[in-house]
Amino acid sequence: DAVGSIVSSLAIKTETMKAAVTLAVAALAAATLPTPVLSFQFSPKSWIASPILTSRPGSRRCYVALSMALDPVTYLRTEWVSAALCTNQTPRAADVCLQLGSEDGRVVNFVPRTIREIITSSAEGKGEGLSVSCERSLKQMAERRNAAKVTISNQSADDLTETPSGSVDVVISLQAAERMHENGLDWKRSIREAGRVLKPGGRLLFVESAEIAGESFLDFVMSLSSNAGMDESLEPSGDENKSAAEKDTDNLENIDAEKKTPVFGEVGFDDVDMVLQPHVAGVAIKAWDADLTIEQRVTKKNQEEEDRMAEIAMTAFERGNKSRRKRKKKKASAGEPEGM
Repeated sequence: DAVGSIVSSLAIKTETMKAAVTLAVAALAAATLPTPVLSFQFSPKSWIASPILTSRPGSRRCYVALSMALDPVTYLRTEWVSAALCTNQTPRAADVCLQLGSEDGRVVNFVPRTIREIITSSAEGKGEGLSVSCERSLKQMAERRNAAKVTISNQSADDLTETPSGSVDVVISLQAAERMHENGLDWKRSIREAGRVLKPGGRLLFVESAEIAGESFLDFVMSLSSNAGMDESLEPSGDENKSAAEKDTDNLENIDAEKKTPVFGEVGFDDVDMVLQPHVAGVAIKAWDADLTIEQRVTKKNQEEEDRMAEIAMTAFERGNKSRRKRKKKKASAGEPEGM
């Protein structure tokens, strides 16, 4: 009611301006006042292109419909975090960026100008592809910014068939997992697909709801990382008497390709603060050896061990030479014969 009084006192004539001002005042009130002064009823629709406000006859209560039924505070805060994450955590050397579940053109403004290509994917139902409004928004934003080339792709976010493996520097997922779940797509598979298309050392940037249908988004991402201890089977056995062939056989027997190979080497994350609905934001970096086969991983591990032992031997040899030179110099200064 307080927000309604404020908007009415401004004598705004157009309904569009009135809707925009009402939304802004409502968000400010919800974020700053100690007690709520508004009650919101959210539309069951999963997507409305712009906020719509209506009033029932005889009532001054506002009814707000927002993207993904987010309250204004959470929506504005997650948008700010998304923009900051994409800008600050996209490496300047990155060229290609893929977005999981494109819904509009804001990603064009979120990523740095150093990005040369943005590839889209759809979080809509199977075979539906991007909406007309999404394609139009992407093209308009690309023309205005005149930076990255936008490659319009209708590939499903959980089945990136049009994107080759190891071809993308950065994958962005901004509140796409919940839309995938609502539209019948597999959001977990989309994360695995992101790991597949990323180059070694590439980054997955995400701002998502903390839970999707009762399952933790972060727990699933962590389960694909080496943080979960999935590469323990590659540690040296400690039996130095075994031959290289025997070590290879032992390692192959102890590795399960699906469960033991980490997709992400490191995962950094934090809860999004100042929101009413829990969200999590973070960065997952693809492991450098994630694309290697089991045999290649075992060979690499054994080669690293051989290199380590060779370095230890060389260090010991150099120390021995240095010690012998010191003794020889000391004897020479004392006038002792060379053979002694």
